[in-house]
Amino acid sequence: MMDYAFRLDFKVRDYECDLQGIVNNSVYQNYLEHTRHEYLLSHQLDFAELARKGINLVVTRIELDYRWPLRSGDHFWVGLNIGRVGKIRGEFIQDIYRSDDRLILNGKVQWAAVNERGRPFFPEELAALLPRLDNSAS
Repeated sequence: MMDYAFRLDFKVRDYECDLQGIVNNSVYQNYLEHTRHEYLLSHQLDFAELARKGINLVVTRIELDYRWPLRSGDHFWVGLNIGRVGKIRGEFIQDIYRSDDRLILNGKVQWAAVNERGRPFFPEELAALLPRLDNSAS
């Protein structure tokens, strides 16, 4: 298990499950999105306020690998790391683990920011969240 920059705990609610009694596949994206928003808030970056400032974050690609199902009442957590992909895109690496640390899902969510004119750019507010590389160790 990797170290994460952010972690958020959850509990599966009955209405998130399908007829098979497991969490519906689409619900996992809600868990991941909520975690991304809470991560930004933990750094005093409100998603809605960014949009009001003309910084519109859009998802450009999602990769999800489902490993094991969650069921009603399960406690679980989402771990998150942030990185950069090229000049204008970022990426959230997000994994879901049940409370006993059983891997449930691996996810990668790529995103871009567009300004009020629809032009892509990498916002300084998000660049500040990227891990710093230590180039002093050679």
